[in-house]
Amino acid sequence: MLLPFLIFLVTLILIIWQPRGLQIGTIAISGAIVALIFGVVNFNDVLSVFDIIWDATLAFIGIIIFSMILDEIGFFEYCALVMAKLSNGSGRAMFFYSIILGALVSALFANDGAALILTPILLAKMKILRLNTKTILAFLLAGGFISDSASLPFVFSNLTNIVTANYFNIGFGTFFANMIFPFFISTLISMLILWIVLRKDIPLHVDITLLKNPKDAIKHKGLFNFSWLFIALLLCSYFIGDTYHLPISLFALGGALIFLLIATFAKAVKPKEIIKDAPWQVVWFSLGLYIVVYGLKNAGLTNYLSEILLYLNTQSQLIAVVGTGFLAAILSAVMNNMPTIMIMDIALKDIANEAMIYANIIGCNLGPKMTPFGSLATLLWLHTLEKKGIKINYYSYTKFGLLVTPIVLLAVLLSLL
Repeated sequence: MLLPFLIFLVTLILIIWQPRGLQIGTIAISGAIVALIFGVVNFNDVLSVFDIIWDATLAFIGIIIFSMILDEIGFFEYCALVMAKLSNGSGRAMFFYSIILGALVSALFANDGAALILTPILLAKMKILRLNTKTILAFLLAGGFISDSASLPFVFSNLTNIVTANYFNIGFGTFFANMIFPFFISTLISMLILWIVLRKDIPLHVDITLLKNPKDAIKHKGLFNFSWLFIALLLCSYFIGDTYHLPISLFALGGALIFLLIATFAKAVKPKEIIKDAPWQVVWFSLGLYIVVYGLKNAGLTNYLSEILLYLNTQSQLIAVVGTGFLAAILSAVMNNMPTIMIMDIALKDIANEAMIYANIIGCNLGPKMTPFGSLATLLWLHTLEKKGIKINYYSYTKFGLLVTPIVLLAVLLSLL
């Protein structure tokens, strides 16, 4: 167990540290190569990992490409401006509307999409509104939290959802039916707790006359109008594909490429730049980190977890669900939710308790908010803010995360019962 654990620990530290500007994908795949060299994993393990993550990773790339095109035509900026105008100058209303917008973007364009696309737009608008540093930080913390806590309703809302849905053969419609209520509970409880924690930094009034008209943000009116229809058709296609057991990535990536062709034909985007700027490093990050963690599985970690989960399953359903959710949450906070979801899925494989599977997903989606390195979305979010000149130190983030996350997590887990 020692060697696999050391390889994992060093890989995780380097991913968080990113020395000399090394990208997360490069570091993760390097860790995987080291694990292969030392025999912690073999090539059959690599094939097993690829089989688990290929659909999730390709779907993620598709969702981000689609989000980048929408961003190019002003879709998200328009939504952010509409949200701000609807507040009618009330700081409180703007705070709640911004969380609702973040929840919708997270649900429809994945948590990483919300972190990558929406954060810079909201930050730019807050600077135009001349909000003070504490207020900007409060809005950003709320936006960062909701990007993960609301990534529940659809299979494509989070990489962890896709991995688990594929692993347990959960259909798109079944997943939605089980997770739509926890999504609403998570959004509502998040709004309440975030308001209680951050309310002192939210101003009573905001001068929204400083913002431009939402329609002025639209860069291609025809494509903008068509995008609403395209999103609706894409959502329908996921449900239809579920009937024929087709992979999520077929629609997520296929839909993104079709929309890219349409946007290129309409001369709204430069396709080479969209493809070039897509987060390809995430492919290497997913594959590399999962291989490293597979070494922990080979060393027996999943056996220990299975014993704990089997014990929880012999207790009441309340203890089984809450125990599974918090176990997944703590592991995600400590060792990142990407590897956690895989080893927890493997450990849950022989336990016939569907609620524990969904509790695992909720734990892996919300638990990472307790630390700055718990999820890829948070790492991307912090990196995006740092590039914009806003530095949130790890201590402050962890203090905020530990204050907010457990209450929201408990409420969402209870909604499964």
